[in-house]
Amino acid sequence: MHDRGLLDTIDSWFPARLPELRHWETLFAPRTLPPGAEVTRFAPSPTGSLHLGGLYVAALARESAAVTGGVYLLRIEDTDKRREVAGAEAEFGRVFDYFGLAPDEGGTTGAHGPYRQSERAEIYLSHARDLVRRELAYPCFCSAEDLARGAREQQASRSPIGYYGKWAPCRGLSVARADARIAAGEPYTVRLRRPAGMPGRVRFRDRIRGSLTMLDNGNDVVLLKSAEAGVRLPTYHFAHVVDDHLMGVTLVIRGEEWISSLPLHRQLHEALGFRAPQYAHIAALMKVDGGSRRKLSKRKDPESAASFYVAAGYPARAVLHYLRGLANSRLAELPADEALATPVRLAESGLSGPLVDLARLRSLSRDHIASLPPREALDALRTWAGGHDPELAEVLARHGELAVRVFEIARRGTGTPRKDLACWSEFREAYGFFFPELHTPVRSPEDPRFGGLPAGAVARVAAELAAGAGLPGGAAGEVPWLDRLRELAGRLGYAPDVRTYRAEPERYRGSVRDVANVLRVCVTGRTRSPDLFQVTGALGEAEVLRRLAPLAALAPPAEPALCG
Repeated sequence: MHDRGLLDTIDSWFPARLPELRHWETLFAPRTLPPGAEVTRFAPSPTGSLHLGGLYVAALARESAAVTGGVYLLRIEDTDKRREVAGAEAEFGRVFDYFGLAPDEGGTTGAHGPYRQSERAEIYLSHARDLVRRELAYPCFCSAEDLARGAREQQASRSPIGYYGKWAPCRGLSVARADARIAAGEPYTVRLRRPAGMPGRVRFRDRIRGSLTMLDNGNDVVLLKSAEAGVRLPTYHFAHVVDDHLMGVTLVIRGEEWISSLPLHRQLHEALGFRAPQYAHIAALMKVDGGSRRKLSKRKDPESAASFYVAAGYPARAVLHYLRGLANSRLAELPADEALATPVRLAESGLSGPLVDLARLRSLSRDHIASLPPREALDALRTWAGGHDPELAEVLARHGELAVRVFEIARRGTGTPRKDLACWSEFREAYGFFFPELHTPVRSPEDPRFGGLPAGAVARVAAELAAGAGLPGGAAGEVPWLDRLRELAGRLGYAPDVRTYRAEPERYRGSVRDVANVLRVCVTGRTRSPDLFQVTGALGEAEVLRRLAPLAALAPPAEPALCG
């Protein structure tokens, strides 16, 4: 520790009236929680969209706190102002709201804030000053050019890259010399003075990986960056150690890419006199690319962004169910309700990165949507459309009862649901034809969806249907309606008569299918659809006739030969 005069000099490098450490320890008093309760955090940087892996870690952190009666907090680590992306933090909020991962503390909620690092600068300055006072940190005046030159020398001599030994000229500066350079206006950083001597090996225990033995940190890393716009901000390494301590974090769940930083973080905790939290390093999410595995990439893979699932409208429960299966394979095959209620065990998380399989997620999502009661499904669709498809939201508002009927039809009327939808953005394609505003009339009898049926035949079928031949009658029931389609097919030359059709249906099945396909394409715009009888019944006779009219008007005055 320096003498009083030197301490006064050091204090002059920092803002006047900067609080002492005891102020922060009193302000952020230890939490009162049940025995075994975990305090966890998710701490994204607003430097881009939230990765699916970030959502994965956030979900595990939130659960680890919830199942122990603890606290889950969200902290925004925004000290890298050069890389900050406008709107990124707002996107985090939308994603967390969508997936029900709102934190117990964060933003303006909680007694341990601010929860944005750029608003905690005074806290970091107090702790950096304390380290400099105790000769555990020092000002460094090396420029970017100086550091680059040192790195080139290290590469040439095959030495580890870093700030140490003869490549750390500022480590030996006296307080007086440093003060003179600061007074002269030289820009500077503040570096950790790591323990002298050759680094030994240190051991850690990880909640997922067990015992880890690593080479200790041998580098005097930067703790405080150069002042930018009058604000001196910390590096990630320094800030997160201070914040985790003052916020009472007991368990840090983070990606495996941070394992190599454990020795440095141990040194920082020891220098600051803090008890380190436990760590659990999650394996990175992977993807099969050709014949190999690679990390899920923001640059290459649209599905790597958590916002991809929000924008597409994948139900939150389906996505969370899927992510739990990636964390613990035993949960992958459980029904959603059971999987979501069964705790994830960090110790059972694999050491190799789990593969993200979008097809598997889509299957779970189809099951989830198909299981929803019609009105619950409509509510979920409306909620999604309100933020992502305003036109669809307006249509659903105008045709609420028809929309309910659509979801009832999707259950086939038998309780066995169709599984057409993996996400809400697919509703337009699968069921938009029910709504007049979203249906495009078929105007050409040569449309390829009619399967090559002659144009004149297509128009004649449409005209006969529009005249009432073969259309479903409300009280007639499904079987009589099919009989009328068969009769129409026979009358137009497809089958001699209904009795022959009934005796030898295999001879004429395609013929009736062609007649039904004209109706299906005109009404739905598709060659495959939910039960056609239910579809026309939901639309009503007037709407069905309106959709047939463009082709019916093209029917020739004389009936064409349809069988030759």
